[in-house]
Amino acid sequence: MMSSPIQRATATGRITHVTRRRLVEGFAAMPTAHWSGDLDEPDFLARLYPLEQMPSIDPRYDTAGRDIFQHRVVNPLDWPDDWIFRDDRFGLADNDDALLAFLVEMLHPEVRTDLAEVEQLRDFLNEVLIHDGYEIVQVDAISGAPIFDYRLIGSGVRGSMKNLIFAAVGPKPEIVLDDAVNNDLHFVRNADKCLVYDRPLGAHGLTWAELTAWWADRQGMTGEPERDISRSLYRRLDQSLGDNDAERRILRTYAERYVRLGSGIPALIPQVYLHYDPYTATERRAPGPLPRQRMDFLLLLPHRARVVIECDGKQHYADDDGRANPRQYADMMRADRDLRLKGYEVYRFGGAELVDDNAAQHLLSKFFDRLHRRYHS
Repeated sequence: MMSSPIQRATATGRITHVTRRRLVEGFAAMPTAHWSGDLDEPDFLARLYPLEQMPSIDPRYDTAGRDIFQHRVVNPLDWPDDWIFRDDRFGLADNDDALLAFLVEMLHPEVRTDLAEVEQLRDFLNEVLIHDGYEIVQVDAISGAPIFDYRLIGSGVRGSMKNLIFAAVGPKPEIVLDDAVNNDLHFVRNADKCLVYDRPLGAHGLTWAELTAWWADRQGMTGEPERDISRSLYRRLDQSLGDNDAERRILRTYAERYVRLGSGIPALIPQVYLHYDPYTATERRAPGPLPRQRMDFLLLLPHRARVVIECDGKQHYADDDGRANPRQYADMMRADRDLRLKGYEVYRFGGAELVDDNAAQHLLSKFFDRLHRRYHS
């Protein structure tokens, strides 16, 4: 017997009623992209559900297949186009997996043959679903036409952000726990050598607008022109990069996106403390200092997603004499694995990729565009 999405799924409850309503409204705004595609509605639903074994809601008929045929094929105006999303028999109103399986089937090559329409519909679905942590991705192909499935966009990083320490310059700050129960930090020395974002992190992550608002309050610039505040913060972030031209190209390229796309996009945060070891390498003889205490750049995205961007110079894989150092490279890869297992995503650029200004800008712009599409942040 065929297994329906309801029979094999559990109602995970991640997809909100707001998202479901956005989907229905979006379909209504795309009249050429009816949910059953090139198929009659009973034929489409038969791909997912055992219609002849499901009950009818019309007492004149004994199965779901027959009442759907009567009211949507013989008399198509009997029920509205979005009836399926409210019919309890199909679970689309309260079961995540049933809804996701339905949406994926809408894109199947045997349901919809217009590839441009498929791409438009997939973009719309991902634009809506990302807010609840799902995306639709290609997993196979038939005769050159894509086949899709759904997946969670990672699992994010567990827990909530408590201390965002970034843009470090000069000596390492000395930190103590002022209240160990609440994890409150107190800087006893070099507090002016780093920045500490001390506001709650929303579910949408941290945007440039929020970071500049925090900076305005911190610097007493509230009420000043937004452009002046933004430039002041950018100069402070740029300062933390020292003489690293490759990292500066990353920051500058991303900053151009604020101008083009607006301040509501995620903030690119440089020199973020991941670990903090109060001891020096000499003091921490065994097992040695914590690796990679700082990340080159961090993006805090919706649903606890955290993207780390690293710019690798030769010090990441060579010793002081410029000779390849397999042990050093292995340590870096081990640290990457640990980060990924905690839920972070890590993207690395080789310093040699970012030497030429024009080539680097093209490469980085394309990367950030793709990253934006992935999360629709």
